[in-house]
Amino acid sequence: MNVEQRLLRIRVWLWIVVVGLFLSGVTAFPLEIEVRWLLRVVDPLADHLPALVDWIERVHLGLVETGERYPFMRYGTDWLAFAHLVLAVAFWGPLRDPVRNVWVVQLGMIACFGIVPLALICGPLREIPWFWTVVDLSFAIGAFPPLWFAYRHIRAIEVLQARPADQAHPSAPEPHMSSGA
Repeated sequence: MNVEQRLLRIRVWLWIVVVGLFLSGVTAFPLEIEVRWLLRVVDPLADHLPALVDWIERVHLGLVETGERYPFMRYGTDWLAFAHLVLAVAFWGPLRDPVRNVWVVQLGMIACFGIVPLALICGPLREIPWFWTVVDLSFAIGAFPPLWFAYRHIRAIEVLQARPADQAHPSAPEPHMSSGA
């Protein structure tokens, strides 16, 4: 696989992450409305998934009551949304020049690992049900693979670019990289 093919794959994987961060960000602004819609969707499942429906009802009530009594508390989720959008913008660097900005991809992978202790420690402290902690963990599970695949391709490009000119001939074998992603 040549550099151009690897760059294309890197950009595809990174766009998946950017879109995910963007969607996570913009959907953190209208939480009360979204949870109301979610409650309407899951309400018919109350007989089959009572814990889930009860949790979503509790979250909706908490959002409504807090918003009415303490609207400034919504500012916290505004900052959460803003942080997701800023992180999405940070990936413009690796999209433009992945080798030079590999550190952003590494930071993203570290952040994915950081989600695990945060969810496992803070979830129970904040009385988050286990099934919702699993939902939070899914963000790490969903974001890490595309970051890892992009990272592997970036490292392969570094190897290709580090070869002396006489070894970089098109007939020279490329370094072996596992995972065809």
